[in-house]
Amino acid sequence: MKTILATSLIALAAASAAQAEGELKLYNWFEYMPQELLDKFTEETGITVTMDTYDSNEALLASLKAGRLGSYDLAVPGDYMVKILGDEGMLDTFTPEEVPNLSNIEDQWMDVPFDEGRKSSVPYQWGSTSFAVNREVFDGDIQTTGIIFEPPEELKGKINVLDTAGETLTLASMHLGIPQCSSDREQLKALNALVMEAKADWASFGSDVAKDVLVSGDASAGMIWSGFAAKARGEGAPIEYAFPKEGVIVWMDNLALLKDAPNRDSALAFMNFMLEPENAAALTNYAQYSAGVTGVAEFLDPEVANSPESNPPEGTDTVFVEACPEEVQVLYDAIWTNLKK
Repeated sequence: MKTILATSLIALAAASAAQAEGELKLYNWFEYMPQELLDKFTEETGITVTMDTYDSNEALLASLKAGRLGSYDLAVPGDYMVKILGDEGMLDTFTPEEVPNLSNIEDQWMDVPFDEGRKSSVPYQWGSTSFAVNREVFDGDIQTTGIIFEPPEELKGKINVLDTAGETLTLASMHLGIPQCSSDREQLKALNALVMEAKADWASFGSDVAKDVLVSGDASAGMIWSGFAAKARGEGAPIEYAFPKEGVIVWMDNLALLKDAPNRDSALAFMNFMLEPENAAALTNYAQYSAGVTGVAEFLDPEVANSPESNPPEGTDTVFVEACPEEVQVLYDAIWTNLKK
């Protein structure tokens, strides 16, 4: 009887383990993953995917801090948020042997400062953050961040701003020509004054609606990610995406392995799957950003490969959002909280 019971318990444990490894829990941005790609992964591996969404890096961090860590296997944080999550002890690590397609990562995206040597994350998509303008409403020069922070009369009260502190305050800092993560009192006062004064000319804060308000005409200008701008243009919005003289924000979103992932092997399998050139290209064709993976070019739709949003003019200045030291970040959090009142 003891032998039968022991055998049964072993079989039950093995079945439970197999069932757990047949799942993947993904925490991702909204409108950022085609269902067809998830279905393909399930068909190839037998692993079913459950996906929840968020609308900013800060919302991801807040959710994980509020107790969601251990509920998800993978998240898709931006570059600076990978660094923050790592510093907070919220990421697991893997070895190159566990993700064989690691060698498909483009050299420029391999040894990155936010995850040196790619020990906790792999590239997902990269693009830029700037703004787009309805050219039927305003036909003047748009190659300046003044469109958002000191707008012309035609655009006042018709501007949507991303509900993301990191990118919005970084773009404002670029407009002022001050460094990110400044602790200089006068620079912080100037930054606060700029955004508070500009707020009177903004119609809304919204990340998940950034595309829709340009398509509907509810906004005539708005901060937006490059791929979202391409989608809005494809849906008929008469917009132009700007590459202002002050520069644009460049970012890379990453599949990051979370600490206490309930289905770690499934997470590693998905990371490896997304580093296949054909799969990375399918994601790019859907999201309309760029992959950090070699060999995708032959699988890209021509309109995606050649979109103006993904091909900035030569000489465009670019910056990454920085992860500020904790004692400095609280100052920026205070500005953002004041702005959102």
